[in-house]
Amino acid sequence: MKDSRRSRSADTYHHGNLRQVLLECAVELARAGGPDAVVLRDVQRMAGVSNSAAYRHYSDRDALLAAVTEYAEAHLADAMLARLGSVANRGAKNKRAIARFRATGQGYIDFALAEPGLFRTAFAHTQAGRDVHMRYSVAADATINERHPFRILMRSIDDLVATGVLSPDRRDGIDEAAWAAVHGLSTLFLDGPLSDADAARKQLITNRMLDLIDVGLQ
Repeated sequence: MKDSRRSRSADTYHHGNLRQVLLECAVELARAGGPDAVVLRDVQRMAGVSNSAAYRHYSDRDALLAAVTEYAEAHLADAMLARLGSVANRGAKNKRAIARFRATGQGYIDFALAEPGLFRTAFAHTQAGRDVHMRYSVAADATINERHPFRILMRSIDDLVATGVLSPDRRDGIDEAAWAAVHGLSTLFLDGPLSDADAARKQLITNRMLDLIDVGLQ
């Protein structure tokens, strides 16, 4: 497998896509071992290229890790949007808004459980990780991509306000509180005392957490 991967990487490199090859190798490492596994020399070895060739695309480990972080963030958004897409577009508007809000949280936790290495990498305590947190904190800015995970969450809360589930005077701080809830539970599932719970138990706990948020909103 290693030889075939190196051969594919070399072929792609010769077609001018080395940056993408390096990213794919780094993502593979992150997926298996989290942010600590993203080591530039290992990525170079997997891609079958020299240090100088790799450094033309990623100046150092932080630059490479930042790219993997963005990849993980985009796939987190995909998981949230996939859950949103499963919500039926029928019934009372307020109930649909609540269902969409719950779906964003469920999608977030789905991604954490399905891709623990990438989830940890997205929130690594490095400059790349701090940059992600900064992007979350300024996600209300119009320049932020509409597919940004925090923007997806914000839109679902906008729906809660628009449909009368949440009064406008209670809106401030809800975005961050909801994020803290799903992120905290995700972390407990991956690296905390709830890591040994089976899948059914984790889903039950997730449902209860989302129920509590629903009650608090109304």
